[in-house]
Amino acid sequence: MTDLGTETAFEVLARAEQLAREGRDIINLGIGQPDFKTPPNIVAAGNQALVNGHHGYTPAIGIPALREAVARDIEARRGVAVDADRILIVPGGKPTMFFSCLMFGEAGAEIMYPNPGFPIYESAIRFSGATPVPIPLYEDTGFSFDPDEVLGRISPNTRLIIINSPANPTGGVISKDALDTLVAGLAAHPHVCVLSDEIYSRMVYDNQPHVSLLGYEEIRDRLILLDGWSKTYAMTGWRLGYSLWPENLIDLAVKLCVNDHSCVNAATQYAGIEALNGPQDAVDEMMRSFDERRRVIIEELNDIPGVRCVTPGGAFYAFANINGTGQNAKDLQTRLLEEAGVAAVAGTSFGEFGEGFIRFSYANSTENIREAMRRFRELLSDG
Repeated sequence: MTDLGTETAFEVLARAEQLAREGRDIINLGIGQPDFKTPPNIVAAGNQALVNGHHGYTPAIGIPALREAVARDIEARRGVAVDADRILIVPGGKPTMFFSCLMFGEAGAEIMYPNPGFPIYESAIRFSGATPVPIPLYEDTGFSFDPDEVLGRISPNTRLIIINSPANPTGGVISKDALDTLVAGLAAHPHVCVLSDEIYSRMVYDNQPHVSLLGYEEIRDRLILLDGWSKTYAMTGWRLGYSLWPENLIDLAVKLCVNDHSCVNAATQYAGIEALNGPQDAVDEMMRSFDERRRVIIEELNDIPGVRCVTPGGAFYAFANINGTGQNAKDLQTRLLEEAGVAAVAGTSFGEFGEGFIRFSYANSTENIREAMRRFRELLSDG
């Protein structure tokens, strides 16, 4: 149990809420969840499912209608026809991370993961008994990786590579060229599987297409795809995600579900069907808002002495370089919250290569973002 890490964003959230209860004016740019409500048609579908009597267990793999809806959505958005029987419905994204690490991790095994990256990757890898091998992400490439460097770190003990694009915490998007090189190089390493975390697949900007690893036919027999509803449809509290597994792994993943959580909440699954099949106007409107906020926060951050920030290509995070302030990430995170009333997360919460950075979530109003940046600037000017 001592190998398990945590997610600092939730610790920051708890402290921010405590300060707010004490009467402090807190602007929360720490937690990674949309500040929008779940669209009404999705809520209505969940309510109707309860009215219709969907109160019991469902198949561990997920109800057929939802898995079929996911298969149609994958084909529509990624251009790949998939078998609904290889789709697993799970309570959010983390079960897929844990199941993958439990399958491939053991003493002596190595699992590669992005750094700075979502902290649960490294936590789950260590818990499995495997050795975490970081994939450095570089600011000067928009927080992409060097595919030749990744391939060079593969060893006979490498079992799994975790890729996340668009990414948390950086907002970085891995270029198609980098993915092309990575996939081509994986031909020499048939013993290595890939977990592609694409939970932010609908959250890309500047008319970029989302490049999914599912589009590479040569690795589909060893690719696990992770996606879900939490970010795209503002459904974080509904706990609904999915994964697509190779044919030889899906039964093992279902067995893990049976042992872990039995099945996903029934009414939530019916809400998920409506999310995929219903109108997408609310998603489009959220993305317009996020894009506007992205432009505001990047402009503001780059106007603060000692701070710079590359423009993120996806998700809703700005990963600001604070090296010019002379302060380390953890100390500045604490000062921002305690002195300025701005919740943000130190880059070191996302791995050792996150030192010198602070993550800001721009899932907040433009007005609050501007005020938070004013407070940030004032905090630094006061020393």
